[in-house]
Parts: sequence; structure tokens; C-alpha cells
Amino acid sequence: MWDVVDDRSGATSGDGSEVAPGTLLVASPGLLDPNFRRSVVYIIEHRGRGSLGVVLNRPSEVAVRDVLPTWAPLAAQPYSVFVGGPVEGETALCLAAVRTGHDPAKVGGLVTVRGPVALVDLDGDPDALVNRLRGLRVFAGYSGWDAGQLDAEIARGDWIVVPALPDDVLTGRDTGLWGQVLRRQGMPLALLATYPIDVRQN
Repeated sequence: MWDVVDDRSGATSGDGSEVAPGTLLVASPGLLDPNFRRSVVYIIEHRGRGSLGVVLNRPSEVAVRDVLPTWAPLAAQPYSVFVGGPVEGETALCLAAVRTGHDPAKVGGLVTVRGPVALVDLDGDPDALVNRLRGLRVFAGYSGWDAGQLDAEIARGDWIVVPALPDDVLTGRDTGLWGQVLRRQGMPLALLATYPIDVRQN
């Protein structure tokens, strides 16, 4: 299980949002790295020694039932394993949103990330969580940054830091999530949602 700690010492984006567990990194239109182009990354851990998150909008063709059949009934649509990032692709991480009225800090097998969003211990018993979760998402691999690396990328303009909504973790949207998150920020960030994938179309 990850020991999630927020040291509140991260970089901020142009809109003043601070990197912390439960925030989103939205790839800027100019970020062309194929691992992160048009990606939305949910930050799970942020410390002085580095940061860790998962890409929310990269579903794979692998079904959860094919790799974690006991957890499949709790998975949100689409029932796919998502590609969390380029680091340790054989490692599985799982995020869930708990139902209203449940505190993830008081539920065995969960580690709170922020609000109702928590990491799930995949070695635990899924039956114990059936009535406590709205859904979960399984990720293969994750996105990681060493100390200072993410701050430098934000300063360079690669990422826009914005607040996350709990539903972002369970959304069924993939490529559409990028534009959806930008549009809800209001002006001027909402304008970026219309930025063409190929600038030659502009």
C-alpha cells in the first residue's frame, strides 16, 4: 500500500492551483510526448522527493475481469484496465470513490488520497467493499517524477494544475476528458479545450 502524504511544497500552475494529492495535471496543448499527449493525470502522492499519479484517460484493451476477476464487479465503465503511465507497467494501482456517508480513512483496505477518493489494497477482500464504493478503476503502471522534475515541467508550461472532482477518477470518457476538464475551469483556460490536435487544422 502507498503511504500517501501531502507535503504542500509543490509548484503551482498559472491559475494558482497547487500540486497536491487529489489535483489534476492537464497536459498543455503543446505537450507532444506520446505517453502524455492530451492526458489528464490524477496526483496520488506529492512529496519533496517526488510525485506519483495515474493517467485517467488511457483505457487499454485488457478487461479487469481478465486480470483481477474478483474485483471486476466493482469496476466502473468501461470495464478496462487503464494505462496509468509509463513507469512499471506490470504494477497495478487501484483508485476508488466511496459512497456518501462513508469515510475512507475508517474503511479497511483503503488509503485516503483526497475526500472520497482512496487507493484500494488489491490484496484485500472485495466483498468487504461492495456496499461502500461507488466504483473503482484499475491502472497498469503509473506516472512518476523525481524531486524537482514536475516543478520544472510545470514551469516550462507542460502541465496545467487544476482541482479534481471525485467523478474524474471513475469517468467513462477517455479522449474527451481532457477537453471536459479544461472547459469547466472557465476563461481563459476553457479556450484551450478547442485547441486542435493538429495545429495545421487551425
